[in-house]
Amino acid sequence: MAGEALRDFLEIPYDQLEELNLAVKKDRAERKPADRVQEERMRLLNDEKRVKAVTVCFSDLEGRLHMLDYDKKFLLKSADNLTFDGSSIRGFSQQQESDLRLGIDWPAFYWLPCDIFGAGKVLVFGEVRERDGSPYPADMRGRLKRFTDELYARDQTTCHVSNEVEGFLFQGRDAERRYFESGRFDYVSTGGYYHSLPGDTLRKFIDAAAESQRAMGFANEKDHPEVAPSQFEMNYSYTEALIAADQVQLYKLLCRQVASKLDCTACFLPKPVAGVNGNGMHTNLSLARAGKNLFYDKKGEDGLSKLGWDFIDRILNTGTDTCLILNASVNAYRRLDPHFEAPNQIKASAINRGAMVRIPLGNERSARIEVRSIAPDANPYMAIYSVLRTGLEGPTSEAESAESKRSRTRFLPDNIFDAIRIFKGSRFVVDLLGEDVQAKYADLKQASADRCPKALGTRVKTAEVQFHHEVTNQYLWNMF
Repeated sequence: MAGEALRDFLEIPYDQLEELNLAVKKDRAERKPADRVQEERMRLLNDEKRVKAVTVCFSDLEGRLHMLDYDKKFLLKSADNLTFDGSSIRGFSQQQESDLRLGIDWPAFYWLPCDIFGAGKVLVFGEVRERDGSPYPADMRGRLKRFTDELYARDQTTCHVSNEVEGFLFQGRDAERRYFESGRFDYVSTGGYYHSLPGDTLRKFIDAAAESQRAMGFANEKDHPEVAPSQFEMNYSYTEALIAADQVQLYKLLCRQVASKLDCTACFLPKPVAGVNGNGMHTNLSLARAGKNLFYDKKGEDGLSKLGWDFIDRILNTGTDTCLILNASVNAYRRLDPHFEAPNQIKASAINRGAMVRIPLGNERSARIEVRSIAPDANPYMAIYSVLRTGLEGPTSEAESAESKRSRTRFLPDNIFDAIRIFKGSRFVVDLLGEDVQAKYADLKQASADRCPKALGTRVKTAEVQFHHEVTNQYLWNMF
């Protein structure tokens, strides 16, 4: 078309995208000074005439990803004075204190595949700030960033994280939002674990999503259909904690967009279909200092060091307190069902997949712990921050030995109402999040819970899908 000839927007082939994004990721992981990175990025955007817009991302308290597209020329002039209406974001400011500032985290920069995001765009993550420029307490990404920066500044300790995010691919666009009309989800495949033909819809989706993740520097490892019908998982390499949390948000965004192009829906509800395995976000963590894995001890129990076991014991000791953070929706408590390898036991094990924490087989390089009880709809920043800070600073039980605590079996709450009650009454959560954020988060979860039947039963209820925090829009909430 003649109109298209008038446009010359940036389009980068996937192999070049991967090289560019891996280089940016390396600078970020090596903590290249932020002021130098900002200067370089702004100079690059000014010189690259084919970039038209910068997508700035931030996440609300529940973990929904929000995106604002700024005209490049405007952003370069106004990057230090960006504002948005915080009262429009659930869990952020009240109407009378609505204006919030949005800073740019220039190291968290991505070159974008144009067939996913459109030509001529780049992406960067934002930092939510108060009117006076100070950090906004409900911005959990900022919390995680500050905590990991403090760890590194203290003694160069780095937290490595790898998330295994499972999802379902269902027929039809907007299948979750239309669930209240149809009352069901339709599979695209019933092949099961590792089974799919090269050209079927599930395989096409996995291939396309994996290609886009590779191009964005995820450092892919493997991908495959999962146990349940139409279920998938795409694994990528471990990285620094904040980068890993950003990648969770991008993983879900890319999957949803690729699925939409196939007239399908990528769904990350923990248990969208009763009677089959649910979705998890198993989170692998390790600590390192000067290149040494601090969780490894060849002579330690299951190959873990004392630090590693202390880290686990603190997580187990606060398992019920933080359950609402790691299992953030009504639907999440369907997943904690022992009939489907559910990680609902507050214990650690090298072999029991029903344990909240697993110790995978590892060596000096790969020794780690795997927190299995995290659902894919959890706020990844809040979840990783909570697990990391709990493991390092959480309380230990003085009433019993760590060994006896690990050996006996306790269980996580099996419904969101109990999880909310424990969360609201936890002194540890106040120390972890602060009273204001604790109250805001509990209110959000209570609002969703009150819209759903208290008894889960054996069938997925329309309300737990319709009023799910990653699914709902203003129209559906106003229909309640």
